[in-house]
Amino acid sequence: MRTNPERRQALIDAAIEVLAREGARGLTFRAVDTQAKVPTGTASNYFSSRDDLFTQVGGRIYERLTPGDDTLESVHEGARDAARLKELMHEVVGRVSAFPTGFVALLELRLEATRRPELRAVLTQRIRADVDFNVANHRESGLPGDDTSVKLLMLALNWLILERLTLPDLYDEQEIHRLVEEAVDRVI
Repeated sequence: MRTNPERRQALIDAAIEVLAREGARGLTFRAVDTQAKVPTGTASNYFSSRDDLFTQVGGRIYERLTPGDDTLESVHEGARDAARLKELMHEVVGRVSAFPTGFVALLELRLEATRRPELRAVLTQRIRADVDFNVANHRESGLPGDDTSVKLLMLALNWLILERLTLPDLYDEQEIHRLVEEAVDRVI
């Protein structure tokens, strides 16, 4: 196995694009090589199997979807009220929607996880960590709502992002904004 971390990351990023565009069946080493514009056979030198590639992609998507330090620090700034929580939820929808191939690739991975126990275990662990992080961060923030509120907002906003990315004509931006506001109001 090759260990060049920059090359590995570029191959994983290329795999995200392939997965979003072609689906799980289209995620082949050759397709990743083509997307990454590297010689044929490169991906197979970095990943022991397609299962390994799927697993690496799952981790990388979350690295790219995780908010930066500035965003995380901003959670603790400003008022501790519903209006501030709404601002933060709009940021989440905007940030995740700005990486559409990552979100779509994650959906593909979740479907593939129903057939690949190892991938399911990796995604379950990663998504559980994300839920736990969001709940703990919310508790520390002093914003309104409890642990269940956080989980309900995650579920609602993830589906709203799905609709936004897969059926972009279903809701216009005004309606998306209104739905985020209503989700917060109804959950807290």
